[in-house]
Amino acid sequence: MEDALKVLNDLVRDGVLGRYAIGGAVGAIFYMEPFLTFDLDVFVVPPETAGGLVTLSPVYEALRRRGCTEDGECILIQGMPVQFLPAHNALIREALDESRETQYGDTVTRVMRPEHLAAIMVQTGRDKDRQRFSTFMSQAPHDADYLGKVLARHQLTERFTAWNSTS
Repeated sequence: MEDALKVLNDLVRDGVLGRYAIGGAVGAIFYMEPFLTFDLDVFVVPPETAGGLVTLSPVYEALRRRGCTEDGECILIQGMPVQFLPAHNALIREALDESRETQYGDTVTRVMRPEHLAAIMVQTGRDKDRQRFSTFMSQAPHDADYLGKVLARHQLTERFTAWNSTS
């Protein structure tokens, strides 16, 4: 994974990719005991074309020039399946903006805060998110007041309360 993170940092340095942050299951692993996951979810603010269209094409083209290949919805970077996910709503944009610089081996990367990871699980609402939710809440160190504010800002308090009461 570290080699893939180095490539992502190179893309940022080269101006191909704006800010990014690790989220999803790998993001959660930074705060809790590891578990099996398939890919690295990288949330990004995609570059815009001259006409204002948001596209990941320049990122994929730069990665292809580096020898990376596509595999389904992922692109293999140094053997690691990476899925680029645009910051498509206010919660994810906030999570990206407030992500934390984190050391992984010898490489600096950005990881979403645990409070945002929890809120995204609640917002997404998939079965796998709900299954992972209670473990995450019990293991990941988080600021409950900050989490409450994030949930309130994004109208997720009621669903969070329901999930938390049944976990």
